[in-house]
Amino acid sequence: MKQYNVFLILIYAIILFGCKQNDPGGNRIVDNELSNEDKLQVEFASLDSLIISANIYEISKDSPVILLCHQARFNKFEYEGIAQELNRMGYNCIAIDQRSGGPIANMVNNTYNRAVKLGKETNYIDAEQDIIAAINYSAERYEKPIILWGSSYSSTLALYLASENEKVMAVVSFSPGNYLSEYKGSSMDKLVGFEKPMFVTSSKREAEGVTELFKYVKLNENQIIFVPEGGGHHGSRALWKSQQGGDEYWAAVGSFLVSIKK
Repeated sequence: MKQYNVFLILIYAIILFGCKQNDPGGNRIVDNELSNEDKLQVEFASLDSLIISANIYEISKDSPVILLCHQARFNKFEYEGIAQELNRMGYNCIAIDQRSGGPIANMVNNTYNRAVKLGKETNYIDAEQDIIAAINYSAERYEKPIILWGSSYSSTLALYLASENEKVMAVVSFSPGNYLSEYKGSSMDKLVGFEKPMFVTSSKREAEGVTELFKYVKLNENQIIFVPEGGGHHGSRALWKSQQGGDEYWAAVGSFLVSIKK
């Protein structure tokens, strides 16, 4: 387990929490600090030609870029509020609708709806092609490798893809598991020799199982497994401002991003 730069963590804990969000526990969406005009809505094709919907939160073509992938039964609006915070930290963000997902309150998952209409499968593994297409789109748009960020099932796919794809320079993984092994092989085996920067976290209850995934990985200075002091939450929703303990997640992931920023 890596030691954190205490000064950086304290700084992030102080500065990163000015905006408010609603609690998604009741399926409410976080408050959006940007108008629709400030958020670019785009579409591009998945590997099987299914159209993917995405939101782009762009500050500068020269800034590093994070591709944000949601958890099960969710959509790109899992990152509303999170993306704006990452903008303030100096990152462009692209949040996508994957075909394995669903609505949040009145916010629909357009990619999922198209897949259902066309009779396509919408299991976790079926969304892999959407993430690969989004990696290609992001890398081409910004002409640089990306940081791939996943939540729950997509965080597991993010780890697999980061180990395989040269267009991914680092990975952020919230609540991964080994539940795609029948399709992709054991992630424990896949990650042997993995050396790219990574930040991995989960709720405290999940931490033992998450840590077990990396038992064969010799962590380097840019590879962090963060266990929260509090109970925490599953997936990237741990960063929603209404979630108790979100500040410690933000401080830790902020410190990681600073350490790898080029």
